[in-house]
Amino acid sequence: MRLFKICIALLLLVSMAYAMPLNSSARTCVPADLLQLISVDYRALKDSPTAMALKQQLMPDNIKQFEVALKNIGLDPDKDVDTLTFASFRAGKQGVKTVGVAAGPFNMKAVLKKMKLQKYVPKKYGNSLIYPMDGGFVMSFLDDSTLLFGDSTSIRVALDARDGQVLGLDTNGTMADMMSSVDSAPVWSILDQAGTQNMMRSAMGDASKVADYESIKKRLMGSRYTMNFNSGVNFDLTVVTSDSMTAGTMSSLVKAGIMLKKMSATPAEKIAVENTTVDSDGSNLAVHFKANDQQFQSLMHSELFAAVTH
Repeated sequence: MRLFKICIALLLLVSMAYAMPLNSSARTCVPADLLQLISVDYRALKDSPTAMALKQQLMPDNIKQFEVALKNIGLDPDKDVDTLTFASFRAGKQGVKTVGVAAGPFNMKAVLKKMKLQKYVPKKYGNSLIYPMDGGFVMSFLDDSTLLFGDSTSIRVALDARDGQVLGLDTNGTMADMMSSVDSAPVWSILDQAGTQNMMRSAMGDASKVADYESIKKRLMGSRYTMNFNSGVNFDLTVVTSDSMTAGTMSSLVKAGIMLKKMSATPAEKIAVENTTVDSDGSNLAVHFKANDQQFQSLMHSELFAAVTH
């Protein structure tokens, strides 16, 4: 049950991640010291009532603020944004930073004209122009159909990565390899080693203490997940480990935790427990959750889901 909670919590962390492969402009702006990468396919949301209900219930305030900011410069997120991508990364003494990239069929000239009328004055940074936005955001066009946004520091680090001033994503082999395994899915995310270790500690609960998790966690290398709404809700989490023995051990521990939870589960919790499977495949731990739309939407309105999402 804890593992299911972590899966849902990850969805929240990634701000409702529905995605497609990154376009080249977005990819070049992702720094190498990446913590997590997520993408949001707005078109996939619109095709699924369950996805739209999930978006409406869980969309964080900062994303709502960004959508308002986009509308104020003449962009309609429902029509003009195809994908929304988030990258969280370490920025040295600046700490952890996050940038977003919105891609879609923008009319950049019309947007710039409206911003000029609203007296939004850009600042020059290298070869780029950075514009202020409402809600504390700033933005910069990467090309005619790709918009980079975030706070001032985050934007500058991302532009430095694009311009080769700091190392970019493609120099981080582990994260780049994980991304190539999932970025053609309708929903995907990748998480670095430290984030994966913390996630699995929480997922295992008390089992992590019994199994001396501290000695095992160093062999967890990263994680990735995919999610789609084509036929109900399908969620697949893969934890990449250093060897098949570690993957097998983790699989056994998580299975044991799920069986124990099932014995005392509430009806809402049983939906998650009974629809979750755990296995190992070579050096990977694999977790799969599947529910039909009715089951998942019932779960969304349960006390369990409320507890997980707040």
